[in-house]
Order: sequence, then C-alpha cells, then structure tokens
Amino acid sequence: MFVLILGLILFLGIHSVRIVAPGWRDARLAAMGNGWRGLYSIVSAVGLVLIVWGYSLAWPGPVLYEPPLWTKHVAALLMLFALIALAVSQLPGGKLKKMLKHPMLLSVKIWAFAHLLANGELASILLFGSFLAWAVVDRISLKRRGDVGPTSTGPVVWDVVAIGIGVAVYVLLISGLHVWLFGADPLARA
Repeated sequence: MFVLILGLILFLGIHSVRIVAPGWRDARLAAMGNGWRGLYSIVSAVGLVLIVWGYSLAWPGPVLYEPPLWTKHVAALLMLFALIALAVSQLPGGKLKKMLKHPMLLSVKIWAFAHLLANGELASILLFGSFLAWAVVDRISLKRRGDVGPTSTGPVVWDVVAIGIGVAVYVLLISGLHVWLFGADPLARA
C-alpha cells in the first residue's frame, strides 16, 4: 500500500501545485521555463508508475464493502460518458468543449466515481477516491481563479469525432481490453 500512496502523493501533489501555490508555480515556470515543465513531467511519470505498480501490489487487498451488482452496470455506463469527455478534452473545441467547461476534469471525476461504485476494496478506494477528491478540488480552484474553460466554440465535427472516439474506446474496453490491461472484467456478473 505504501507504493500506491507514494505514487498518489507524487502524481496528485505535482498536479496540485497550481491549486495550493499558484504564485510559487508561476515563479518556477518563469525562472525555469522548460526546466519546470521537465521536472513536472518527470515527477508525474514517476508518480504514475508508482500508482500502477502500487495498485497491482495492493489489489485486491482488504474488501471494505461489496457493491451491489447494479452499481457495476451503472459504473460501466458512466464510463462511456467519461471516455467521451476525455476525447473532447484532447481534440480541438467543438460545441461540447465549451459546454463541459473542463472536460478532462469532468472525465476524471466520472471515471473515479464510476470505479468507486464498482469497487469496494481498500486499494480502489484509495486510488479512485484520491483522484475524485483531487478533481473536485481542482475544479473549485479553477472556478475561484475565474477560469471558465473555453470561451468559444468550433465546428460540430469535432464533437462527432470525440463521441466516435469515446464510443470506440469504450467498445474496446468492454470487449476485453479492460481485462487484458487491468485484469478485471467491467461487465462481470459477480
């Protein structure tokens, strides 16, 4: 569990600098330029590797609650929306990007909440609960800083592409990619 927690501290910690110390972060960025970006990337990558490794070491671990079967199906449906929001965040803006305001954070919140619905073991609660809490705090921080997300819209074609990508990745995940990558069937009956 230590490796997972250390990874969460590194990954979410570096992603929280702008939340807790925006002036310090801006000063580092001004002073270091790409050096700050490099450090940020390295700490993020190390944290992510530790999260993946730590989760694999800790999972399944102690079960704190056993979610009812219906919550797993709700979680599977929510993941479709999380993947579409993720695709929207990565493409040029259509109408959805402005409407969702911060689609990457929305995607993280839906992803984490869905996985909390479907998993009751300690490692999952730590992992997904930490990401959900961070995404909520980051969204509040953005709102307080006056960051309302994209202010203009682009062609709807980008929304169609994002929905297509989100659906395609979803189909791949439920068709066996999730089992292959993570060892868990998101549509398992038990």
